[in-house]
Amino acid sequence: MPELETLEQALGVTFLNKDTLRQALVHRSYLNEHPDFSLGHNERLEFLGDAVVELVVTEHLYHNYENPEGDLTNWRAALVNADMMAGVCESLGVDDYLYLSRGESKDNKSKARRYILANAFEAMIGAIYLDLGWEESKQFVLRTIVSKLPEILEERLYVDPKSQFQEASQEKLGITPSYRVLSEEGPDHAKVFQVGIYLEKEQVAVGTGTSKQEAQVAAAAAGLKVKGW
Repeated sequence: MPELETLEQALGVTFLNKDTLRQALVHRSYLNEHPDFSLGHNERLEFLGDAVVELVVTEHLYHNYENPEGDLTNWRAALVNADMMAGVCESLGVDDYLYLSRGESKDNKSKARRYILANAFEAMIGAIYLDLGWEESKQFVLRTIVSKLPEILEERLYVDPKSQFQEASQEKLGITPSYRVLSEEGPDHAKVFQVGIYLEKEQVAVGTGTSKQEAQVAAAAAGLKVKGW
């Protein structure tokens, strides 16, 4: 595993206690295989970091935008969701520093890995707050998360793909899209759904997911790209 100093450079943060950062990178699965490891898992730090992120983002939106509460809530949700945090975590190269079980280490493309990354990102924010205080953690969140806000507003990424597709199809074509389950595979605890999105009889795109709702969202996102909307 690379040295933590390299990760600190990527984060733009120098920890007083390196173990605070190290603990933020420890997934529960690692301790199952290494019960004598000197540090605990990162879930308590994640709990702390979640609150720090929420407050930094909320404070920024409150002081910088006069929009009603509903708008601010949607914008905040787009900034602090698991996909956003996992993406930021990936871009910082945190994946190489995670303490994972052998099984989790191999499974680096799954949805579960993205949740692990998102949780590690929140845990790192909790670690920064614990080790260096409010101002340092606030600047980190502003730099890594809140900096994405202009893109979210410009691309209307705070509107979910299903709503975006419906708005566009009604405005441009006067048609309300429909969804149809095309296949359903796997055992009850691990089903995978394939859903098609339709404009009347035209199948525009197909999406897959572990629930019908998730597959519909994926189909709508693919449909937006197909139609150039």
